[in-house]
Amino acid sequence: MATNTTKARTSSFSRNPLAGPTSQVPGLKPGPNGVVFLSSGIPDLDRILGGGFSLGSLVMVMEDPEAPHHMLLLRNFMAQGLIHNQPLLYASPSKDPKGFLGTLPNPMSPKDDKPRDHSTEQDKDLRIAWQYKKYSRENQPGHDIRDSKIEYCNNFDLRKPLGREHFGGRHIDCVSTQDLTLDTLHQRCSTFLAQNSRSGNSIPCGGRIAIQSLCAPQCGYFDKDWNLLAFIKSLKVMVKASNSVAIITFPHSLLPSSFSKRWQHLADTLLSVKAIPDEDKELAQLLTGYQDMVGFLGIHKVARINTQVPLVLEASTFSIKLHKRRLLILECLNQAPVDGSSGASYGTSSSCSSSTKQGSLDF
Repeated sequence: MATNTTKARTSSFSRNPLAGPTSQVPGLKPGPNGVVFLSSGIPDLDRILGGGFSLGSLVMVMEDPEAPHHMLLLRNFMAQGLIHNQPLLYASPSKDPKGFLGTLPNPMSPKDDKPRDHSTEQDKDLRIAWQYKKYSRENQPGHDIRDSKIEYCNNFDLRKPLGREHFGGRHIDCVSTQDLTLDTLHQRCSTFLAQNSRSGNSIPCGGRIAIQSLCAPQCGYFDKDWNLLAFIKSLKVMVKASNSVAIITFPHSLLPSSFSKRWQHLADTLLSVKAIPDEDKELAQLLTGYQDMVGFLGIHKVARINTQVPLVLEASTFSIKLHKRRLLILECLNQAPVDGSSGASYGTSSSCSSSTKQGSLDF
């Protein structure tokens, strides 16, 4: 009997021991190759990334100097963690980082959380099939209706602040990088991650670190390039050994080109946000739904843990839209229909730009 127990784990294709317990932890979802995902707080982004942010990974977001679109990602990421009662560490160059918690969005109510209508005939034809699939899944053996109340990723209403009942749970630490040295910030992150270190095969919960504008001029260490690089390397190692995900946003335009590339290389998942210029006529003619767009999200790298197979994305640039000015959604870019007046220019060009002048979006 002892011999059989010893040989039970000899196969490299053994079952993932985290798959069972992790599926019962709010905010965590098991993935392929033993990967555990933590929700980004944006359903569309979780779908694009194949499940969300990999637990133990470092996510970096390149900011747009002209618009704070990176704050949209941080708000949803932090709000989702508080909904799941997960520990949170937030570092900001503002004097009152706790005040930012009051801007976190609240989950949408069930009556408002409806599938988006894209006004396409294909979507309308699939509604009946979708309802039938939902009904059949709920009646499958082993399905518990109570599980549907625990959302892995919520839709958030950006116009409503997060309820106070979500702030009295697990540890929430807010620090201002104006008052901290880089060594002190490193120590705060180390202490936070030590409380969420991995032990055994069970994961009680996932921690979240959100560092806003790491090299902003307000910080006293913004010009210490090598020290900042060493901090990111150390943070990446600490996060990898913990049950947490760290997000760092940074104004890459303020960094020397060589250091900006080093920062991007250290990221497990690398994103970028870019604002849309006001009344860009070329983009308005080029893209459908331009009037609803507020910016673009670029996906440059996706974390691949326990595998060397790359993730093939449906696109690398997505439009950022605010549905009814409250729901953050991401969509693939679609070329607008070409009418008779502009059809010749598109037909003779190999790119999506109809002008010799380089536009703000280049495919």
